Amino acid sequence: MKSEGSPPPQLLVLHGPNLNLLGLREPGIYGSQTLDFINRSLHELAGELGCILTIIQSNHEGVMVDAIHAALGAAKGILINPAAYTHTSVAIRDALAAVALPTVEVHLSNIHRREEFRQRSYIAPVAVGQISGFGADGYLLGLRALFTIAIKRLSEEPGCGT
Repeated sequence: MKSEGSPPPQLLVLHGPNLNLLGLREPGIYGSQTLDFINRSLHELAGELGCILTIIQSNHEGVMVDAIHAALGAAKGILINPAAYTHTSVAIRDALAAVALPTVEVHLSNIHRREEFRQRSYIAPVAVGQISGFGADGYLLGLRALFTIAIKRLSEEPGCGT
């Protein structure tokens, strides 16, 4: 699906706090798939699409901010499940705004059908889109959307497609 002759787009997948416990943590809300299963599924889809993923999970806000900063100049987009930081982290929001990379926000559960405090996302205003409520499949939907955006941006860069 990628343009011939151009390098495959690199994308950052960033998983937030407690997602390392997927499969164990409240499976009625977050599903039974593990983070390892989600990551394998993402790598498989990335291979089909023709992109390269860097995948990071952290329970620490500063590590997530550092990963977002490091994506500048290295990645063409960010797929992020900020987890609990969705509702609390101005720092992650500001980092995403600063690097200005296309960002797709993903949530396993439908945050708009949950507790009131979970319905506010600091990330949504700086993301190109938000996918929530589709379980692990939401990551794959998000990756497809982000890949499409990255390919479009690559084709618009000077010297591409001519």
